[in-house]
Amino acid sequence: MPEIFRLFGISFFFYSREHEPIHVHIKNADGRAKFVINPDSVVLIENKGIKPKDIKAAEWVLEENKELAISKWNEYFGNK
Repeated sequence: MPEIFRLFGISFFFYSREHEPIHVHIKNADGRAKFVINPDSVVLIENKGIKPKDIKAAEWVLEENKELAISKWNEYFGNK
C-alpha cells in the first residue's frame, strides 16, 4: 500500500493493484474515503465514516497536491 503522504491524521494512499481512473484513498481513525484525481479536479466518490470537516481538509490537500498524486501514481504503475 504505497502512501503518498500523511497530514492532519489522514493517510493518503493507493493500493498496489489499482485501476484507472487515477484515484487516492484516504483513511483516518473515523473511516475511509476515495477521491478521483483529474488534472483539473478532485472528486469525492466514496465516504465511509469520515467527518465532513476532514473530507474538506483532505479535498483541499489533494487539490493543492494533485500533481504529486498523479506523479506518484504514474511512477508506481509505470504510466507516462
